[in-house]
Amino acid sequence: MMSETHSVESSGEGGGEINVSDWSPFDTLTEDCISNIVSFTSPRDACVFTSVSKTFKSAVKSDIIWEKFLPLEYPSMIPPSLASSSKMEIYFYLCNDPVLIEDGKKCVWLENTSGKRCIILSAESLYIKWINDTHCWDWITSPGSRFERVAKVNDVCWFEIRGTINTHELSPRTHYSSYIVFKEGFTDLPIEARVGVVGKQASKRFFCFDVSTDGQFLKRGRRTWYFEKPKEREDGWREIELGRFFNKRGLMNSDEFEMSAIATELRHWKSGFILQGIEIRPATIQRPRTVG
Repeated sequence: MMSETHSVESSGEGGGEINVSDWSPFDTLTEDCISNIVSFTSPRDACVFTSVSKTFKSAVKSDIIWEKFLPLEYPSMIPPSLASSSKMEIYFYLCNDPVLIEDGKKCVWLENTSGKRCIILSAESLYIKWINDTHCWDWITSPGSRFERVAKVNDVCWFEIRGTINTHELSPRTHYSSYIVFKEGFTDLPIEARVGVVGKQASKRFFCFDVSTDGQFLKRGRRTWYFEKPKEREDGWREIELGRFFNKRGLMNSDEFEMSAIATELRHWKSGFILQGIEIRPATIQRPRTVG
């Protein structure tokens, strides 16, 4: 916030100016009181409050606030060198430095404005049809991947990928989007995506890995699909949304969500596709449309 000055009448001799960055009526509150109030907001709000006054700026650094924004298991997610750091420093470490878990097969971090958990399931943690047949798939390394190995299609006619995640691994009462993270792709081939609770009816949509322009319509038989262009990521990979779901449950009650991408048209042999994994993060982007 830009510093502003306002002319006011002084109660003593003469007049003067008060800089709102130096004084605020909120300065009458104690830092402990401010910290307790701010702890019921969000990380984004806490950062905004630092511009209210110097007292707020000092109070917002309190461990009381940032410990509430951290996941319960955060001590196991940080290196020993951060054990004595402030909770605010630990929070932003978990936002900016994703942590590998489960023998390097998953990667977790916090969304910086909300503190919601994000996770990417590596290709090695997914079910991939024919993954053990080297004529169909290979394991390779790739720059920019969060994981040691990624999966590459050599030649397949049946493309099928499935991933599952337990609700307790995610933040409760949160709308999530799931994305397949990849390089290359299959040109003009509809892929069926399903997302839903295991054992229950899943939502279904179609997408295409390689669409030359946004808003392209693709006809297959009597049906027409509308596809948005896959998004380019800052890490050099691409992503396309599989679907969305609402995680209502927490640690005490849990379900499993399954996400899948399937293309079974046997006349279309597929190759060149490189899979890093499936990323799950709080939903913010409007879903692509389906027509027909």
